[in-house]
Amino acid sequence: MQPETVSRWLALFESGDMTGLDTLLAEDAVFMSPVVHTPQAGKAITTKYLATAHKVLGNASFTYTGMWWNETSAVLEFEVMVDGIAVNGVDMFAWNGSGRITSFKVMIRPLKAINLIHGLMRDALMAA
Repeated sequence: MQPETVSRWLALFESGDMTGLDTLLAEDAVFMSPVVHTPQAGKAITTKYLATAHKVLGNASFTYTGMWWNETSAVLEFEVMVDGIAVNGVDMFAWNGSGRITSFKVMIRPLKAINLIHGLMRDALMAA
């Protein structure tokens, strides 16, 4: 059975209404980017990265192709086309006893895709 936190993340991402991150993320959530060297600590910055990633990646071609989980963590593999480039990646996240996400790590491949997403994320974050 799919954990409630995974179900909540999927519903949030599919809805496109990232304001729901406020009730899904723990105050001490940490975001780990595929291109930023240091972990980004705190709910506010984690929200900013995840909401921006949704803007960049959340198009009609986005699909989760595989999901694995245990009691307190999950790995969701995704595929999406962005500007004609096939992007393959994984979202890895863990949650606390309250079901709030405490860490969220994204990995992307291939190099061409990561370079594209890096530029798009940088531009979107700077515009925000």
